[in-house]
Amino acid sequence: MSDPVKLAIIYYSSTGTGTEIANEIAAAAEKAGAEVRIRKATELAPQSAIDSNPVWAAHHAATAGIPAPTPDDMDWADAVIFGSPTRFGNVAAQLKQFLDSLSPLWSQNKLSDKVYSGFTSTATRHGGHESTLIALYNTIYHFGGIVVAPGYTDAVKFVDGNPYGTSHHTAGGTDPVGDETRNAARHQAERVVRIAAALKAGLTA
Repeated sequence: MSDPVKLAIIYYSSTGTGTEIANEIAAAAEKAGAEVRIRKATELAPQSAIDSNPVWAAHHAATAGIPAPTPDDMDWADAVIFGSPTRFGNVAAQLKQFLDSLSPLWSQNKLSDKVYSGFTSTATRHGGHESTLIALYNTIYHFGGIVVAPGYTDAVKFVDGNPYGTSHHTAGGTDPVGDETRNAARHQAERVVRIAAALKAGLTA
């Protein structure tokens, strides 16, 4: 790509599932020609809560070097893929706090006409795969953004079964991210980059 798509992957993950999906998306997007930034939303939970779960504590330490998102990342990006575990069928507070900080950009109309998509994970099989992504996309509508969901645009989507975005059922931490989720993540990344590139070329033509 002579003028590559700039993709920001902005996510929150407590125990690592979201980080694995974000990394898969990043690798596929870079392979598709995009310039990628990965940003992990700032942790809001008290250290005592983090330390109460050894997996959470280990992941928190392991990802300490990943930069937190800033409004500049949003302004820079042609496309943004957000990721969040489900919290009672909704977006995690850590990601929502960042979204709620974007009013200055929104008021300047700097969040519109970008491509957006999302991914999630749940501990239980019907724990909010779809509702979390729909809740996320409600924010995108207010941005004036263009939601590019994967739909059923590839055979891999009939395997993972979620047209709203990549999602993974962790079975309470006993089911690691596997090929089903990785294939869906790669397809989502490729689709977002392709549509964002076409939109970018059209807007500058």
